[in-house]
Amino acid sequence: MSDDEDYVDKSPAAARMGKAAEYLVAASCILATGGELNVSTSLVDDEGVDLVFHRRGSSATLAVQVKARMSTGTQVQKSRLMAFVRSQTFQPRTNLDMLFIVVDVERGVITMAWLIPSGTFAEMVTEPNSKGRLTFSASMKPDSKDRWSQFRMPAAELSQRVLARLAELEKVGVAG
Repeated sequence: MSDDEDYVDKSPAAARMGKAAEYLVAASCILATGGELNVSTSLVDDEGVDLVFHRRGSSATLAVQVKARMSTGTQVQKSRLMAFVRSQTFQPRTNLDMLFIVVDVERGVITMAWLIPSGTFAEMVTEPNSKGRLTFSASMKPDSKDRWSQFRMPAAELSQRVLARLAELEKVGVAG
């Protein structure tokens, strides 16, 4: 079992760090779009939704499950982001995306992100591991061409990618 696999079990601060990373995503997207994006958070995360994005003046919403890994993690230090999604609660749908991020804890910033529509994620990761978890494992190396590289972006592009996803959802008429 890797250090990152039982990340939540290993550190009493893990839940706190995860929640802080979610708010970091929310705040940076609102700021980077000059308030065009708004974000709602869940009081209870039992459906795998951490953030819900919507664009000012639009009815489309994008639910996002955030999986954050910190720069101090073993896998991140090896230029790999590894995260797990519980297959028991994962329900792919048109307006749900998976967001995997790396957070530089010293600077308090997101350094890299992968925004993946949940249907695409479900197609690409079909079998849960022995613990019932779907595994996401992606290289952080800029020249990597792993199967997730098409979704990888620097943090500065995240808000524009969220806006683009909302535009797609609005075009096909998916509202919250």
